This record gives sequence, structure tokens and C-alpha cells, in this order.
Amino acid sequence: MKRLLPILLLVFSVGVGAYDEDDLTKLKTTNQCLKCDLSQARLTGAYLRGAKLAGTNLTEADLTGANFYRVNLTNADLTRANLYKAHMEVVNLAGANLTGANLIDAYMEDTNLQDANLTGANLTKAYLEATDLTGANLTMANLTSAFLEGIDLENADLTDAVLTDARLNWAKNLDKAILCRTIMPNGSVNNSNC
Repeated sequence: MKRLLPILLLVFSVGVGAYDEDDLTKLKTTNQCLKCDLSQARLTGAYLRGAKLAGTNLTEADLTGANFYRVNLTNADLTRANLYKAHMEVVNLAGANLTGANLIDAYMEDTNLQDANLTGANLTKAYLEATDLTGANLTMANLTSAFLEGIDLENADLTDAVLTDARLNWAKNLDKAILCRTIMPNGSVNNSNC
């Protein structure tokens, strides 16, 4: 029995936290998987057009270079997901959890991030155009050299966020965002809402 215990622990630990194979098959065959478990799924370069993934668990999923068009990810959990160079157009991420997500070089156009949690997310060199960040939590987010054109920041929390060299072209409601220990594009620290 003592010899079997390490083997059983190894077998059990491999499956813990991994995606549900049936859920992945469901996504591939029906283009929808509401409230599914796709945590740690490898979806590199996936083409998700019109997919319905509201409430889905995509924690630590690898979505490098994935292409999202008109995808519903409302209230999805993308904690620590890798979205490096992901392309998102007309995507609904309202209420989604993107804590610690890698969004380096991601492209987002007409994306809804209302009330999304982007705490500690890395958006270095990300391109956000006409993206709604109303009420989003961007605490400790890294937006270094990000292109932020026509974004809405009303009630967004940018506490401890880094915006060094970010371009805020036609950004709306920056004056209504929470700025506390926020490093602005010119390198200055903004404490106007501490």
C-alpha cells in the first residue's frame, strides 16, 4: 500500500484543475459551452467566431494568438489566462475575471470590458480601440506603451496601474476614473483620487 500511495497521488494530481474533455468537444462541435470547465485548455490560435462562452472557466487557458469575433465571454473566468497576441473584435467580456491575464500585444476593438476585473493584468503594447472599460478594475495593471483610442474609463479603478508611454487618444471619462498612485504616460504619478 505504501508503494501505491505515491502513484495514486500522482495520477490524481494530474487531473486536478485540468479542463473537462467533454466540454472541449462540446465547444468544438457546437461553438458554445456555457459555464463549462476549460481551465488550462490549450486553445492556441483558436478561431472562435460567434462562440458562446458566458460563465466559462478558462483559468490559465492558453489562448495565444486566438481570434475572437462576436464572442460572448460575459462573467467568464480568465484568471492568469494567456491571451498574448489574441485578436478580439466585438467581444463581450462584461464582468469577466482577467486577474493576472497576459494580454501583451492583444488587439481589442469594440470590446465590452464593463465591470471586468483586470487586476494585475499585463496589457503591455495592447491595442484597445472603442473599448468600454466602465467600472473595470485595472488595479496594478500594466498598460505600458498600450494604444488606448476612444476607450471609456468612467469609474474604472486605475490604482497602482502603469500607463508609461501609453497613448490615450480620445479617451473618454479619464477625469471620472480612480487614479491613485497611477503612473501616467509622461511618467508622473497621479494621486487625484486617493
